[in-house]
Amino acid sequence: MVPPYRFIMSELKTIVWPQVILFGDSITQNSFQANGWGAEIANKLVRKCDVVNRGFSGYNSRWAKIILPRLNNINNINNIAAVTVFFGANDSALEDKTPQQHVPLQEYSENLKEISGLLASAGVSADRVIFITPPPLHESAWEKECTSKGYPLNRHNSVTGQYAQACVQAAGQCGADVLDLWTLMQKDGQDYSVYLSDGLHLSEKGNQFVTQHLWELLESRVSDLPFILPYWGDVDAKSPESSLLCDL
Repeated sequence: MVPPYRFIMSELKTIVWPQVILFGDSITQNSFQANGWGAEIANKLVRKCDVVNRGFSGYNSRWAKIILPRLNNINNINNIAAVTVFFGANDSALEDKTPQQHVPLQEYSENLKEISGLLASAGVSADRVIFITPPPLHESAWEKECTSKGYPLNRHNSVTGQYAQACVQAAGQCGADVLDLWTLMQKDGQDYSVYLSDGLHLSEKGNQFVTQHLWELLESRVSDLPFILPYWGDVDAKSPESSLLCDL
């Protein structure tokens, strides 16, 4: 006799996990490394929400707006709890040093607004979007990194700051929240170099910083998400299907 819980798969209601999409450049791509900010956010949301890493190392906002409509997750709007948009570190590269990555300031601003528009057209409202500015650049450390690879310093912190401000303004115009890392990491003249591993990318302390401040913005968007499937102690051991096959 076939056990009563061996239903035809098509008869079972699929569990759909809500998702938080992390969309950005290498600082997002690397966020799932050990102690990375993406991994920490995922850990906070385990059994409640999938955190999906859509980081693309070296990408800028010009390329981001092209690939965004191709991301399947974005097209499945009903289960998207939030989207982070984290570009600017490559856009702000100096045009005469790194023309492939550089995006003019005004275009960068327009690209962010277009990304917001693309999300909105897919049904992801602005209140579910969090823009993140590039962190400050520690020039002496990044220059050492550049020199070791055979090219000159290709970014300046003051220029990165202009892109950070443009990101803040674009977020305001779109009605989205923004995490201004460039300002927060330099607040009160603190030594922001401790937040960076090579002058550009995040150190372990920098990842902790992003986790802390991003969670402050993200928590309200995910606070109502339920724990998916029963706690093991609540499963009816004599009739587990009554616990595990019920509607969520």
